[in-house]
Amino acid sequence: MTQAPADVIPEGFKPLFRSSPLLELIGPLYSKGTGVNLVLGMRAEQKHCNSRGIIHGGILSSLADTTMGYAVAFATDAPKGLVTANLTVDFAGAANPGDWMQASVDIQKQGSRLAFANCFVTVGDQRIVRASGVFLVTDPPQTT
Repeated sequence: MTQAPADVIPEGFKPLFRSSPLLELIGPLYSKGTGVNLVLGMRAEQKHCNSRGIIHGGILSSLADTTMGYAVAFATDAPKGLVTANLTVDFAGAANPGDWMQASVDIQKQGSRLAFANCFVTVGDQRIVRASGVFLVTDPPQTT
């Protein structure tokens, strides 16, 4: 399989619509779709690697957590504020520098106090991460 150049972003993705100091540090991140159809993606870089030369699990966990949180928060007309209450991550594969990683979400339930979601992070057609999150619904998100 031929690697895409690091500056090539798949069609339909644009810079993430909001950020944070952490996301600025690990990014850039890109988004496609909104709400329940949100997909986040990023190009794996050397700065994301662990000592084994593969993408660190913390980067993959952050990508999954962010995608689930943003998908749930912006799935309603009035965005919800959320705090991650629980995050479970299973690693089923690995990503390498140069890989395009993308995360998509399946929202299980959106309640008035808690929201539940699942996420897969893929590289190509391979699922490398399965994650699930429980989010505490708080005040509406702050705009940046």
